[in-house]
Amino acid sequence: MAIALTVNGQPRSLDVEPDTPLLWALRDTLGLTGTKYGCGVAQCGACTVLVDGEAMRSCIVPVSAVAGASITTIEGLSPKGGLHPVQQAWIDHQVPQCGYCQSGMILAVAALLARQPHPTDQDVDDAITNICRCGTFARVRRAIQDL
Repeated sequence: MAIALTVNGQPRSLDVEPDTPLLWALRDTLGLTGTKYGCGVAQCGACTVLVDGEAMRSCIVPVSAVAGASITTIEGLSPKGGLHPVQQAWIDHQVPQCGYCQSGMILAVAALLARQPHPTDQDVDDAITNICRCGTFARVRRAIQDL
């Protein structure tokens, strides 16, 4: 059964089992490996993508649940080329260390800023629950405040 959705602005038809996690459809079927597998239980946020503009943990979402939706991965965050402002802020503030969690973190921050351009510290705490094992949270906060 083909499942239709839009990924990074391109219509796609995926021939996968309906219960296939979106994460694996993106990584294994479409080859978009910027979305990472972390915990598999939607706790760490490494697998975060945007679904119709909202941050979503893709490791637990069956691809059938997002049929017809618009999915944005880190590869499609800045469709015009160049960098998205959040990506540039990450560079300016030297946020990543290992970088494994960063694609999910960047997408979660992009979603927050799209709905709330000037978030308070509490807004950031409430919305950005992604885990960074390197502990770069102070740099993440500075990067967000700089946007």
